Amino acid sequence: MVHKFKLGQRVRRARIGYADVKADPADVFEIVRLVPEDQTGEPFYRIKSGGGERAVREGEITLAS
Repeated sequence: MVHKFKLGQRVRRARIGYADVKADPADVFEIVRLVPEDQTGEPFYRIKSGGGERAVREGEITLAS
């Protein structure tokens, strides 16, 4: 399993659809844990910001510039 992002990197949540309208593109998260891939083969991550911690798939995040 190969993760695209590394621990400590700063990322943003990508806008995927209508459900993400309330997500602020200015929110920056830090990767705090690499999680094994799910049944689809896509790696997961635990990301954290001031608002808390959540699990996301690799396709749901982009590198913060």
